[in-house]
Amino acid sequence: MERKWYLIDATDRVLGRLATFTATLLQGKHLPQFTPHLDEGAGVIIINAEHIRITGNKLKQKTYFRHSGYPGGEKIVYMGELFRRSPETVIRYAVEGMLPKNKHRDTRMKRLKVYCGVEHSHTAQNPQKIEAGTWKQFTQ
Repeated sequence: MERKWYLIDATDRVLGRLATFTATLLQGKHLPQFTPHLDEGAGVIIINAEHIRITGNKLKQKTYFRHSGYPGGEKIVYMGELFRRSPETVIRYAVEGMLPKNKHRDTRMKRLKVYCGVEHSHTAQNPQKIEAGTWKQFTQ
């Protein structure tokens, strides 16, 4: 099976809508031969991650939690702080949350490439650029 690669420009796209669409492509749900137990999804390259639109008060209210396993080892980071440091990480967390929690999740996330600028190093994959108006053709 030959995987297709898609290029998405995140400029002025809402984070949640971009994440659900990206998760759909990674799972292969846009394909007519979609089978849940097989990993036949596409690869996705997202560029301009720093220009994504985050709605509501998520920058001030949404938190990301992690724990080291040691007593007192919990870390809580607000989305606004994480977005200033690494916008790619915010998009990766959003897409990862939209994927099913099964054995294919890690391999699907490896096919997601997120970049802050316009430059990416995946020209060999010949990614097909997806415009915002053409998203509906993939979900029907």
